[in-house]
Amino acid sequence: MVNDNNYGDSWDSWVEEALAKLHSSKLLRSLRPINLSPQPHKNSEDDYQVFDEMQPWDRSSVEISISEPTFHKWLLDIPSSGDEDICSNGVADNKEANGRFKKLLLFSGNDYLGLSSHPTIARAAANAAQKHGMGPRGSALICGYTNYHRLLESSLADLKKKEDCLLCPTGFAANMAVMVALGNIVSLLDAAEKPMKEDRIAIFSDALNHASIIDGIRLAERQHTVDVYVYRHCDMSHLSSLLSSCELKKKVVVTDSLFSMDGDFAPMNELVNLRERHGFLLVIDDAHGTLVCGKHGGGVAEEFNCDRQVDICIGTLSKAAGCHGGFIACSKKWKQLIQSRGRSFIFSTSSPVPIAAAAHAAVIVGKKEAWRRKAIWNRVQEFRALTGIPITSPIISLIVGSEEKALKASRHLLKSGFHVTAIRPPTVPPNSCRLRVTLCATHTADDLKKLTAALSCCINFQDIGLCNSRGTARL
Repeated sequence: MVNDNNYGDSWDSWVEEALAKLHSSKLLRSLRPINLSPQPHKNSEDDYQVFDEMQPWDRSSVEISISEPTFHKWLLDIPSSGDEDICSNGVADNKEANGRFKKLLLFSGNDYLGLSSHPTIARAAANAAQKHGMGPRGSALICGYTNYHRLLESSLADLKKKEDCLLCPTGFAANMAVMVALGNIVSLLDAAEKPMKEDRIAIFSDALNHASIIDGIRLAERQHTVDVYVYRHCDMSHLSSLLSSCELKKKVVVTDSLFSMDGDFAPMNELVNLRERHGFLLVIDDAHGTLVCGKHGGGVAEEFNCDRQVDICIGTLSKAAGCHGGFIACSKKWKQLIQSRGRSFIFSTSSPVPIAAAAHAAVIVGKKEAWRRKAIWNRVQEFRALTGIPITSPIISLIVGSEEKALKASRHLLKSGFHVTAIRPPTVPPNSCRLRVTLCATHTADDLKKLTAALSCCINFQDIGLCNSRGTARL
């Protein structure tokens, strides 16, 4: 049995040694914030206007329009480059808009709380843009890191109950940076050109992890410093067996916390138990859980009361936060290592200042407007009651099988006024094509009644496959 203290001593010492090597080689990189004046709001969260119920403007996050040409091409499954609405002068043609556009109800987005249309968040972006322009002037390590970025990092560290946080341009870049930095640890600790087998890092990855994790692991593999083990989706017996048979000391388990295509949760309690037994570094991608799960929106780790046992929490600001960007919540030591060796962070331009200001406002609003979390989980319960399908999250994966069936169902929903896309290979394995339905806080109970009525005309709820993908990641 490995307890938390032994875990901490080992991984902390490896990271400290890697940082010492970077320092001695003059490769340790620093973030030096540029101060933009006037300062962003930081004194009180009360400076941000919040609401205690849905407002009329909230509906713009789920009520959309598409042009008639786009509508008909979609119905006929005709490939499109997206230029149907563009005139020769490059401006959308809005003449006779009422007759040329179809109104749809969006059930396929990731704006889970409806914050993309929140006036407080829009005002934060507008104020920052008027004061400072769009920025960001350069990469974070050169001149793109400001007091706005630092304030956002601090708010995310507080949300995730971590010591610090590192902003990245996207969630994809955040996952890539973590995986590549992990691969660098071995080469920093071992002076040999080719590290000994026993010094390598073992990375254990869920079979259905996001593409950004998979691609990050692929890059780490190219350094010849990691061995990769893919365990069956959420199968803790398989993971336990792989961990027990692995003789490498440095072990990492990485998993989505809430899986984006299947809508199921990683078995957090079992992962924590395995972490205590095997002493691995636990990394989660909480892209779909941040601000959606947990009493205060802290995510899946907060929901399962295991914040302390999650070592690195990766997330995005483009889903429930309704903004843009990615982040890595971790210790200060890990932040130093990733900002010094995570290439997707180092060589990317920093997020624009107005985006950072908006995301900071979104974190505050998302925490304080708890009614939004209550609303989205009420929608989950209502969908379950209306269909009898035992869903466990706002991501509903209705597996229908063939590509033809999925496209036919999507077209029926389009005709009925719903934006729900068919998910096909290579996004999902062959013969597991599906409708991916996502629920939002700004949907109403009546919206769900209409959607389920339309769904019942093209699929049989009793026969539908739900969360039954057990494919293997291609690493």
